[in-house]
Amino acid sequence: MGEHMRIGEVAERTGLSLRTIRYYEEVGLVTPSARSQGGFRLYTEPDVARLRLVMRMKPLGFQLDEMRELLGMLDPEAAGTPNVRRLRKDQLGRLREFSDAAQRRCAELRAELAAAEEFAGLLRERLGSTGRGSARNIP
Repeated sequence: MGEHMRIGEVAERTGLSLRTIRYYEEVGLVTPSARSQGGFRLYTEPDVARLRLVMRMKPLGFQLDEMRELLGMLDPEAAGTPNVRRLRKDQLGRLREFSDAAQRRCAELRAELAAAEEFAGLLRERLGSTGRGSARNIP
């Protein structure tokens, strides 16, 4: 099934903390593929792909139960590709609902980013007009 990785390597590869990975296991989002004789969690590439899917869902505001449902419909082996395994009609409808929700949240995040960039631009502009960062003119 491929090479096994310990949780520290998975954390390093994903940028997630050990605590977060353990939490995702506790709530049923990802399960280590195996355990060593010493009881250490062992993960494979598909496990890492599953964690990366969770990481993509998180900023979109999906709840844990929704994440579990989505993970059940998506093929973790094909993470990062548009491939979806054969789904029932009701699952396809549900996937469309999730897709619509994700698109709405992306639009909200783009609007938030635009506002943040506008504010950062204002700060840069003020710093530039005050002669090397004099804070005197910043409201």
